[in-house]
Amino acid sequence: MLELGKKQTLQIVKKVEFGVYLGESQDAQEKVLLPKKEVPEGARIGDSLEVFLYKDSMDRLICTVREPALQLGGLAVLQVVEVSKVGAFLDWGLEKDLLLPFKQQTKRVREGESYLVALYIDKSGRLCATMNVYEYLRTDSPYQKDDRVTGVIYETSGEFGVFVAVDYQYSALIPRQDAAGHYQIGDVIRARVTGVRDDGKLNLSAREKAYLQMDEDAEQVMKAIEQCSGELPFNDKASPETIKRELGLSKNAFKRAVGRLLKEGRVEITERAIRKIK
Repeated sequence: MLELGKKQTLQIVKKVEFGVYLGESQDAQEKVLLPKKEVPEGARIGDSLEVFLYKDSMDRLICTVREPALQLGGLAVLQVVEVSKVGAFLDWGLEKDLLLPFKQQTKRVREGESYLVALYIDKSGRLCATMNVYEYLRTDSPYQKDDRVTGVIYETSGEFGVFVAVDYQYSALIPRQDAAGHYQIGDVIRARVTGVRDDGKLNLSAREKAYLQMDEDAEQVMKAIEQCSGELPFNDKASPETIKRELGLSKNAFKRAVGRLLKEGRVEITERAIRKIK
């Protein structure tokens, strides 16, 4: 059976002026064309070739000896080469670019930028890309608690947190309560594994353990104070929303950082502000 979107080893069963036809055997009913320009020199009837099956610009099944960036159900980071009225077109290493429909974009993509996508077959039988990659991610990562990992953000949710594809293939989440900071789809981040769930998915934090993170947070708060001419216009009683919006910190992290600065004698807290001590 010829499988669209996958690599297969097929036999040359017929030669024509414009290429060769391949099938699973010499008497195969299903055949697919390999264009002449891609036929290896010296290839003969009966030879086996590893090819990838896709559709040409006229939606005809065709194959290629080129290596695509991803296969059906797979994941890859691909670059946008064009944005059109029907969606975006991605470079995946083949002559015909891959369509990323508008409905499959979790954010509007831009030409020249790269995004994590999966390959699927749409309702009309065409190969397309999707940025909705959750169901394509694996849950058998080798990582354990406190391991450091690299991943790409593929979705953000005010309800759940920040969804991350670790190593571009493993399912992970920065839970909402730990998602302090400003995250955007496509950002590549370094994070710490805080736990492995029963289903194999990873929980992450982009921050170090509290006692290690405190110094960095304290310097971040101090920098913000200095940028406000030495006086931050709110104190440690501010709402969590204000603190996160202005500093990208949770309220607990902010209070620990301010406590460190107080202990070091670098700031003082007034009724409505935090002021640098000169």
